[in-house]
Amino acid sequence: MTAQMWGIHNDKLTHELVDQGFISIGWDGAPNLGSIPSNRETVKRILSSAYTEASPRSISSQAGVVYRFAHVVAINDIVIAPEKSNSTINIGVVTGEYYYEADAPIHKHRRPVRWVKTGIPRAVFSQAALYTLGSMLTLFQINRNTEEFLTVMNSTTDDADAIAETIDVLRAPIEEADPVDEQEPEQPRASTITQYTRDFILDILTSKITPREFEELSAALLRAIGYEARVTQYSQDGGVDVIAHKDPLGIEPPHIKAQCKQRISTIGAPEVNQLIGTLGNGELCLFFTLGGYSKDAQSIERLQSGLRLLTGDDIVDLIMNNYDNLPERWRRTIPLSPVLVVADKAE
Repeated sequence: MTAQMWGIHNDKLTHELVDQGFISIGWDGAPNLGSIPSNRETVKRILSSAYTEASPRSISSQAGVVYRFAHVVAINDIVIAPEKSNSTINIGVVTGEYYYEADAPIHKHRRPVRWVKTGIPRAVFSQAALYTLGSMLTLFQINRNTEEFLTVMNSTTDDADAIAETIDVLRAPIEEADPVDEQEPEQPRASTITQYTRDFILDILTSKITPREFEELSAALLRAIGYEARVTQYSQDGGVDVIAHKDPLGIEPPHIKAQCKQRISTIGAPEVNQLIGTLGNGELCLFFTLGGYSKDAQSIERLQSGLRLLTGDDIVDLIMNNYDNLPERWRRTIPLSPVLVVADKAE
């Protein structure tokens, strides 16, 4: 039988999933599902008893998710698991049947998983692929862009930029995902719209501007939050791409030296140390990148006063929080509009 592909959201557990090799769902008020008949109506009755304040519509949707997790997801099925805490995606293979972890404080309903790729930045994937992961449901079947996820899963490298290059040819227009039997129709909600916007911004920063423009945007962001900032001469900057300061003439300390790397692969300690090596007495430094940093690089940040390592998530935050203060050039490049949207908690 052909393996199915599933998306699964988990906002309660993070590193435990990868460290211990499992996926899980909530609804801890429900008992061990392995001890009850394997049909959706039974699950619905159990959830109705456990969650008396939930609406019938909510119970119906939840029962479908719980039933699929315990009885429909099969061994060797593939799971795509976005990790909200660090904006990455993990890909794994289900290796066993449903089990109930009675001693776990939360998320007692679990399935064992062998993780194949972990910590893949969202920017590796196309907007179309990321759109398929925007379901409000905890567990949902993926029917589109499966080739892209499989290409990432089977890649022989862990370098994010190299993986992104291998899937460029697979990038497709954004399409609405095919509905899955018994799943609630998707409605636009705050979290899905926000995540789509963040992915949209990161895609522009990754593939729609040049490395020089990325440096210019970094300087513009510093100006948007109150600094004077200028880019240095391109390609002959000695490891410093932007210089910033508070006073208009740039005479008074402290000065900030920034390095900008328009890439999504991990920045290591040597590159961070190179930036630190440019500092004079009392100077500070920033590192802008669209990906993340190695554990060694993060250790340097904790020990080195006056050093801040900005990730792709941090840069997106700066853009969204200071959008009105950016020059028109950047607002044309990254076109956004403020809107009011339905809250996630709305029934």
